[in-house]
Amino acid sequence: MKTFPYLNDPQPSGARFAGRTMLVIGGGQAMADPEEPVGNGRAICLRLAAGGARVLCADRSAEAASRTVTDITAHGGIAFALTADIARPQDIRTLFDGLAQRGIGIDGLVLNAGISDRRPLRDITPESWDTIFGVNLRGHALCAQAALPAMNTGGAIVFVSSLAAEMPAGRNPAYESSKAGLSALCRATALEAHDKDIRANLVRAGLIDTPMGRAASAARPGRAAGPLPFGRQGTAWDIANAVCFLLSDEAAYVNAAELAVDGGLRHGIARAPSHPA
Repeated sequence: MKTFPYLNDPQPSGARFAGRTMLVIGGGQAMADPEEPVGNGRAICLRLAAGGARVLCADRSAEAASRTVTDITAHGGIAFALTADIARPQDIRTLFDGLAQRGIGIDGLVLNAGISDRRPLRDITPESWDTIFGVNLRGHALCAQAALPAMNTGGAIVFVSSLAAEMPAGRNPAYESSKAGLSALCRATALEAHDKDIRANLVRAGLIDTPMGRAASAARPGRAAGPLPFGRQGTAWDIANAVCFLLSDEAAYVNAAELAVDGGLRHGIARAPSHPA
């Protein structure tokens, strides 16, 4: 039996996603700082592997993808590293053409890649806007488009979005708008995929303690300083658990849905932090 001690998961692994191939776009993590928290993509890959999936970890950084894959294989899981920058349409075509040439069908696709430059409205340029949308929205659309022919019947797609799609407090309109656009893209994908019995859903992350989240907090110190749900930020494991649910048979009748993983923050449910953010 495969064991994944770093997940602290008391359940035996191998059942939930056994025999399934899951492609995670944005699943790598450079881990330049050993003290940094796990990122959403890496946590998703590890959770899927612990559930018995064969994980295809794609990232624009070969090193970052390889680090996630090494962690999985070191604990008996099955994973492969792929390199693709979804800002480049040709990389997306190459990625999915490569899978098709090898006869690899996928059962699940997670679109987790995302970038931000934290520019307020006054500082946005046409180029900076297009750069954000090229990854966060166009890249996701092209991945979904390319993935559908490669997906097995009964598969599932999960888009990873952000509470920023609803809340402008970050004063980051390009990022916020791109994440808001994922909602429409998710619904369109669900409709397009329905005839093949493929579902598409979206996870909307709140304030999550990840490397990207910490970078945002460093740039805007008040970001997580106020009251928070349960007195803390969420973790990448919270996001990974939600993604795995939506990929699983347990969510077989959940489609075109948006699952908020924010502790209720968008509804004002919060209390003073239990420790410094």
